[in-house]
Amino acid sequence: MTSTVAVGVDGSPASTAAAQWAAAEAELRGSSLRLVHAWPWLTDGVSTFAEPDDLPAAAQRTLAASADEVREQHPGLEVQTDAVLDAPVDGLLAAATDAELVVIGSRGLGGFAGLMLGSVSMAVAGRSSVPVVVVREGREGSGEVVVGVDAHTPEEEVIAFAFREAALRGARVRAVHGWDMPPLFGYAGGAVPAAEIAQLEALEAKLLSLALAGHREQHPQIEVVEDVRLGAARGLVETSEGASLVVVGRRRRPIEFGPRLGRVAHAALHHAQAPVAVVPHG
Repeated sequence: MTSTVAVGVDGSPASTAAAQWAAAEAELRGSSLRLVHAWPWLTDGVSTFAEPDDLPAAAQRTLAASADEVREQHPGLEVQTDAVLDAPVDGLLAAATDAELVVIGSRGLGGFAGLMLGSVSMAVAGRSSVPVVVVREGREGSGEVVVGVDAHTPEEEVIAFAFREAALRGARVRAVHGWDMPPLFGYAGGAVPAAEIAQLEALEAKLLSLALAGHREQHPQIEVVEDVRLGAARGLVETSEGASLVVVGRRRRPIEFGPRLGRVAHAALHHAQAPVAVVPHG
């Protein structure tokens, strides 16, 4: 059975950029592309139409136009369209159950109103069972794949995703490990000696090398840059310009309440200069 990349479309320029990015990704993966347009069918608890065939014509036109644009640029790609009788978040999360990747535009109107930095994109990225890529219009690069790595507790699923994406693109991986000064230095007050900082950074660099060792063995053809710097979120944002993809992790949560995205994922989604993949793990 062919794997599928699902993308939310609403007719906006941002969703068009997301659809084109998703189409290129589907081609790289040898997958089909599923264009999803969510159209809520309940207003104040009352159905606005009874059957799927009664979907507003605008929804069908949006899907047809998106499909035509994708097929023009990617003529060999299998493209499916799906008008979903559901709210945007629930519609995309449902699409994620049988897709290997979900793609969303950075901002939109219509069926997916409020995409990035709104509630829909944040909710989907925080709740999806599969990786979610948020694409910003005009920010699609062709360079390296940047991945945020916590070298103290590395998440294998996140790193593996980044290496697979780099392999598909023939790109190098930049593994960014951000670290913070131990609290004891703050308590001591005054400037931290440069020698102390160098020793700490050397230790963090060694931990990052250990975290990447297995993945480098599995992908010997991929060039890897190990990038250790103060501040994880800042490091990802600083290295995102020109990147083809920024990859961050998001811990799966057993309950739906409370924050679903950590500060690093939040920073990347709000400020990165490249598409951002949020990979669930744990």
